[in-house]
Amino acid sequence: MASAYSLPADTGRATQRRWVKPALVVLLIAVAAFVAWKVFGAKPAEAPPVSSVPEVTIIVPGMSAVAQTITATGSIAARRDSAVGVQGEGGRVITVLAEAGQQVRKGQVLVQIDSAVQTQTSRQLAASLRSAQADAQLAEANLKRAQALVGRGFISKADIDQRTATRDGAVARVGVAAAQLAANEALIGRLSVRAPSDGLILARSVEAGQIVSPGVVLFRLAEGSVLEMRAQVAEQDMAVLKVGMPASVTPVGSTQDYRGRVWLLDPVIDNASRQGIARIALPYSPGLRVGAFAKSQIVAGEAMRPVLPQSAVQADDKGSYVMIVGADNKVERRSVAVGTVSDIGVSIATGLNGTERVVASAAAFLRPGEKINPVVAKTAA
Repeated sequence: MASAYSLPADTGRATQRRWVKPALVVLLIAVAAFVAWKVFGAKPAEAPPVSSVPEVTIIVPGMSAVAQTITATGSIAARRDSAVGVQGEGGRVITVLAEAGQQVRKGQVLVQIDSAVQTQTSRQLAASLRSAQADAQLAEANLKRAQALVGRGFISKADIDQRTATRDGAVARVGVAAAQLAANEALIGRLSVRAPSDGLILARSVEAGQIVSPGVVLFRLAEGSVLEMRAQVAEQDMAVLKVGMPASVTPVGSTQDYRGRVWLLDPVIDNASRQGIARIALPYSPGLRVGAFAKSQIVAGEAMRPVLPQSAVQADDKGSYVMIVGADNKVERRSVAVGTVSDIGVSIATGLNGTERVVASAAAFLRPGEKINPVVAKTAA
């Protein structure tokens, strides 16, 4: 028998359905409230303030012992440049016997000048010399005969003195005629322009048929066929150079090195450029041309120089430079001269003393006057 308090089965299920729906709604509301609290209710952590001053790695290079190779530029010239010209009266050139670039020997004829007139003068002077010699011989014979007769009283002492003077005058005229002939022969010899020494003909400025005169340069000659490079060296590098140091010279546009040695250091430093001249002697080679521009490397032992990584050294149209950090942490541009480049880095010939704080990298992205936060680079243990 059913209880008075029991509900029908359909009625119970209906009641359960009525309670399930509100419970789901409440659960969804609770979940939504939790999510909203997490998203909107929680206070986010504040991000640390971002500094506007960039951190930049710097190094203090100090001084290191590096192989000192001094690089310099300059022009190639003759070590001894001789001007060859006419020594006599000059005249019309008959033959030119040498060309530029030719090796010649001392005394070799380079130019022959017409000597027809001088040759005829020599013939005339030679005839005068023979006449004077004949007069001298006759005077000498007369004097000897007179001396043989003076003891017999046929000729006086005064007559002997007169004959002696005649003989001496004739002998003197022989000497004059011989000197005149020799002078004319020397003049003819000068009409053959000869090389004053062994050497290399650098330039020729004469042609056959040309009228030449004293003072006109016909050839330029490199004595001994020895050339030199006149290397322009910085003042501080001149102090370490010595005569005899080996060097290599590379002309512009060439890949071949020519070996030579420093043979002279000019005693003067140019006031404007603060450079001196180191003269590097070079034996002649067809690849070396007088007047050509070249680069030289002079091996000068070891030196104490600042050494930087290649990333620290920049270059533009004004030359090589680095960025250094001043006392106020502002960067400054410093022009430098690069020395040798090796596995350990780039040695700085001029511009740094080793105590500066140098930007190790990213120097190209910094502007002079920009403030940074310098961080000293860590060195390997």
